[in-house]
Amino acid sequence: MTHTYRTKGTCSRQITVELDEDNTIQKVEFLGGCNGNTQGVARLCVGHKAQEIIDLLSGVNCNGRGTSCPDQLSKALKEALELQKK
Repeated sequence: MTHTYRTKGTCSRQITVELDEDNTIQKVEFLGGCNGNTQGVARLCVGHKAQEIIDLLSGVNCNGRGTSCPDQLSKALKEALELQKK
């Protein structure tokens, strides 16, 4: 499953995640944001279960914004898992 999420409150504008049938992350792509950091976060997520990454990244705050690119990735993964249930 490939899911595209429009971010809110971050420099990145969009995140695309690809999950396999076991909800293991196969690919993460950020559009915008701090290029090196988003590439690093994306690479670290590949091969891990979506729920594991949600638990790790949810609530990460960037400079008092109340969210961050990693936090937005957790929201993108939550949304993808919810859509898979339907």
